[in-house]
Amino acid sequence: MNHNISELLQWAMRTLTTEQRQLESQILLAKVLGRDRTFIFSHPEEMVTRELEAQFRSLIERRLAGEPCAYIIETREFWSLPLRVTPATLIPRPETERLVEIILERTSEEALSLLDLGTGSGAIALALGSERPKWTILATDISHAALEIARKNAAALNLMNIQFQYSNWFQEISDQIFDVIVSNPPYIAHQDPHLVEGDVRFEPRSALVSGATGLEAIQLLAKSALSYLKKGGIFCVEHGNTQGAAVREILVHYGYQNVTTELDLAGHERVTFGFYL
Repeated sequence: MNHNISELLQWAMRTLTTEQRQLESQILLAKVLGRDRTFIFSHPEEMVTRELEAQFRSLIERRLAGEPCAYIIETREFWSLPLRVTPATLIPRPETERLVEIILERTSEEALSLLDLGTGSGAIALALGSERPKWTILATDISHAALEIARKNAAALNLMNIQFQYSNWFQEISDQIFDVIVSNPPYIAHQDPHLVEGDVRFEPRSALVSGATGLEAIQLLAKSALSYLKKGGIFCVEHGNTQGAAVREILVHYGYQNVTTELDLAGHERVTFGFYL
């Protein structure tokens, strides 16, 4: 017996246990039907073939097993840009958009050079590149698979002012210097219980975990960035919502000036930056 769109959505919402089960059911059904969510809303009585229904039920089972919706559909929107994501990359999150906002607020539209360390899917670099076409952006990652995804995202968005390069943090950057250095580095301690909960179970551990305290990568980047920043340049990093004070202490220790932590939309300390003066 065939079912229509409305019936399948009702089944999916009864089956899923996620907080966003209504939204995720719509997203997954739209993926299977090759339509957008507007079609889902406007055609509730549309019948679905048995083949497509089977595909939809399979996707719901994957989500029920915990696989992130973004990995199932291989897409996540960031800064209103549709980005391809896979298990080789972190899933871009709204909190990281705060880092993009801060950089845009504190820089000009004139030609600047920016380095994005640990770019993953390219989310930060692509968002900034889309807003600042005069900028020259270099995005690096230690994962070749992630870099391939980032390159494809840039090509799909027709963003030509971004270059991608393999590098373990600064190791392959040579003697280049930049006006801005940004990163959303690993900042979770390796014993953190959140690593076995939710979507992060499926994300690349190397992009999440940084040593015993979670601050090791941030400390390394803050120290090393001083050799790659122009005078007056800005270093900006995302971190965990309880790490603001510790990150400020790190930046002050290495001599950054006007060190400031900004809040995310939930009111948590999320992004810290300082200037090399």
